[in-house]
Amino acid sequence: MSSSTTLLLSSTLCASLLVGCSAGPAPVSFKSEVKPLVDKYCTECHLSGGAGAEASGFITASYASLMKGTKFGPVVVAGDPLSSSFYRLVAGKVDPSIRMPHGKEALSEVEIAVIENWIAQGAENN
Repeated sequence: MSSSTTLLLSSTLCASLLVGCSAGPAPVSFKSEVKPLVDKYCTECHLSGGAGAEASGFITASYASLMKGTKFGPVVVAGDPLSSSFYRLVAGKVDPSIRMPHGKEALSEVEIAVIENWIAQGAENN
């Protein structure tokens, strides 16, 4: 085998390996990554009897209650962050007057990305 053939085969193998490695972001865990953010930013108002829960019916105590959504319907559309009002509200993709958490410190870009990726990956209870 000539050196140019070896170089061509090596380049092709390396390119094939690189293409196979572009799987996107690592899987996001609801229990260890998303729920702590929900607890930090949402649960104060969105617990049973809280102001946010009273206004919207949205309770963040568990995965099931988060996925149930509000009295107006679901807030998470698994696989579609932009159709998920939960993501849009915390990401600031709404009017500033309704950004969540309301009147509190906004989530960081990294924290927003965790929620976005979790929803994009199917919003699993993992």
